[in-house]
Amino acid sequence: MEALLSLSNDLAGAVEARRPIHRGRARAPAPAVHRDPLARRHRGHRRPHGPDGGRHHRRGRGRPARGPPPSSAAIPARTSRVLRVADLDTAPAALGDDGALRVGHMVLALGYGPRASWGVISALGPRWRTWRGAEIDRLVRLDLVLYPGFSGGPLVDAAGRVVGLNTSGLARESRLALPVTTVARVTDELLRKGHVARAYLGIGMQPVRLPEPLRAALGLPGDGGLIVVMVEPDGPAARAGLLLGDVLVALDGAPTGDLEDVQAQLGAERIGTTVTALVLRAGARTEVRITVGERPRRGAS
Repeated sequence: MEALLSLSNDLAGAVEARRPIHRGRARAPAPAVHRDPLARRHRGHRRPHGPDGGRHHRRGRGRPARGPPPSSAAIPARTSRVLRVADLDTAPAALGDDGALRVGHMVLALGYGPRASWGVISALGPRWRTWRGAEIDRLVRLDLVLYPGFSGGPLVDAAGRVVGLNTSGLARESRLALPVTTVARVTDELLRKGHVARAYLGIGMQPVRLPEPLRAALGLPGDGGLIVVMVEPDGPAARAGLLLGDVLVALDGAPTGDLEDVQAQLGAERIGTTVTALVLRAGARTEVRITVGERPRRGAS
């Protein structure tokens, strides 16, 4: 009984330690997390997309990728903000190590109030990307209830250290947390640049299977490709000469049977570099060299 009481007191202490959580809009609270004396990290809300969400483009689903072309960023910039605050009467949040998390570890999701939801880490996984190409350093799946207003609030361990940001916006059926490693990386980039740089080619694509005789005759890698269904005017691909109907089969020698294969090649560090696209055009192999661009920011002049 004493052990349970001690655990209960420790969890309550963890909530109190992270008490300064600031409420966003009245109808859809979006908490902010105090990271250091001059910065707060604010996480907005997104429609559900993620490792279990319905907006992933998978091979064979027959759904065209007519949304924004594949790109890479840590978290979509328009839903993440760093607020500079001149003076605060609270200490910065202590950050934990998300690399030390284990399945079964007890955690607390915190919301405005403070309010708390208790649960455990239900699954961990490697680095992954959202459907828009956003790069998340580690999959952290939670077994707890994210009440309204908890998305964007901190996930803390039993010691009260922030190990992630809770989100209901990356998957329809799962409760996930953005690991603190990702949060810190994006925060640092926002503080340095004012935005998150995102690589893009300026094309929309849809997976297609390639006939075996064609693959054998042309010596093509993989069993599928990506047919180009949209070319953004004056985008990187358009300037390089990529055409509607071209089938992308490899990028820098790596097979591209799925959009995720392209996203894996388009980290922010590739902006300004040249990639070699192997495409099928009129039944023949063609190489197109594309200079990777930075996705224009919405509203930027």
